[in-house]
Amino acid sequence: MDKVPMTPRGMTALQSELKKLKSEERPAIIRAISEAREHGDLSENAEYHSARERQSFVEGRIKELEGLISRAEVIDPAKLSGPIKFGATVTLVDEDTEEEKTYQIVGEQEADIENGLLNIRSPLARALIGKEEGDSVEVRTPGGTKDYEVGAVAYK
Repeated sequence: MDKVPMTPRGMTALQSELKKLKSEERPAIIRAISEAREHGDLSENAEYHSARERQSFVEGRIKELEGLISRAEVIDPAKLSGPIKFGATVTLVDEDTEEEKTYQIVGEQEADIENGLLNIRSPLARALIGKEEGDSVEVRTPGGTKDYEVGAVAYK
């Protein structure tokens, strides 16, 4: 199985989600199923079916999180330097509009473009890998080609 690159912050988030699912969600679902069983006929019991559906979802997510955590390769960006790579926080300047945007290149599971967390597999991140401060980057996106200048690269 392939390793999954992840920042320490991403690993902590996955571990806390897993802990919450196991210690809070799972017991709550078990109680809900137990209560619904007490209402009698299960074939027409909407509460029972809803609780079982939720249980299925939670158990699937627990398995998914356990698999991700077991395959995780935690990379601490604070220990890195040099050209852009996983974990870098990059400030880009749009060469057309002069608009600045800052992104951190992170693993697939922790990506959130709205919060500046850029998926390492995205076209923009792939175009940035190996570049340095001052380099120009041409990115082919579904909306067309965009040109950026790398304003700053930091590892924190």
